[in-house]
Amino acid sequence: MSWSPFGETEQPPFGPAPAPLAGPELPSFRFPFSTKTPKTFDGGTAKEATVAEFPVSEKLAGVYMTLEPGALRELHWHANAAEWAYVIDGRCRVTTIDPENRCEIVDFGPGDVWYFPRGHGHSIQGIGPGTCTFVLVFDNGYFSEFGTFSITDWVGHTPPEVLSKTFGVPPETFADFPKKEVYIASGPVPPALPQEPSPGSLDDPPLTHRYQLLAQKPDQFAGGTMRTASMLEFPISTTMTGALLIIEPGSLREPHWHPNAAEWQFYLKGSGRMTVFGSHGRARTDDFAVGDVGYVPQGYGHYIENTGSDTLELLVVLNNGIYQSVSLTGWMAANPDLLLATNFEVKESVFAKFPKDALIMPK
Repeated sequence: MSWSPFGETEQPPFGPAPAPLAGPELPSFRFPFSTKTPKTFDGGTAKEATVAEFPVSEKLAGVYMTLEPGALRELHWHANAAEWAYVIDGRCRVTTIDPENRCEIVDFGPGDVWYFPRGHGHSIQGIGPGTCTFVLVFDNGYFSEFGTFSITDWVGHTPPEVLSKTFGVPPETFADFPKKEVYIASGPVPPALPQEPSPGSLDDPPLTHRYQLLAQKPDQFAGGTMRTASMLEFPISTTMTGALLIIEPGSLREPHWHPNAAEWQFYLKGSGRMTVFGSHGRARTDDFAVGDVGYVPQGYGHYIENTGSDTLELLVVLNNGIYQSVSLTGWMAANPDLLLATNFEVKESVFAKFPKDALIMPK
């Protein structure tokens, strides 16, 4: 049995490792999302990856959704998770309401991000031209998109007499309302939003739900770029950080770990390979293609390689609004060569040509 600072049977203060991570071998950290059959509705589709489908993904869940022009992901809210999203293609209109009854209506395009705090009411409607495609990520691996609180489901299961008292209209007003959840409804494409709000009409919340991630000037490295939307850049996103990584052929996102968050990935372009280190001699390598989902538990070391001839592009979403990362090159650069020589039991001169700072994406 391997030595442990907590003894042979005593567990650390935060409890035992999740079952998928507790064995002598690490499980796969890849979920082939693209092979999963979506649920189809009149005007859109949805498929999800939660712990039910991807058991290792305990802290984060994801949904891949499409909406045709005019199709509406109905008014709803999430009781047990915040929602982070990235628009891959097309355009959509998002409406939100916060606990102070302040509403925001904003149009989103490719590369835009939204974030809804837990419990904020919202809807999403395709506005064309063409299909709108986006990825949703939730800060709870047990969350299910098909277990949200929808307005049609609620109204459909409320007695007409109660609705009559609530809205001040006759009970028969609700005779033709749906009796079950609609989920995605089809309707006309809404008119364009006004360029300027009319006087006295503005009731936006103090923090916008939209961030234009693709418009952000990226951090440049020898082997690629990274755009990051944490609380620093996107103040409303208090529980999640998102990043867009572009890794050039032959390059990699160097070995690193996140002290304060688990990581959920969606592969947008190219092909890659990720290796996850789980301590006690355990490591797992998986290959990834477009549409795959990856996951890294909090604190686990990992690196991502571009294995193709084209650029590798992927979304990374962390379940913490504060971005933290420790890179292997930066860690070693911060230590004296003599200490490293003692640690690795090699000559001190070996480290003379090692990097003197974190490389992040070496080529």
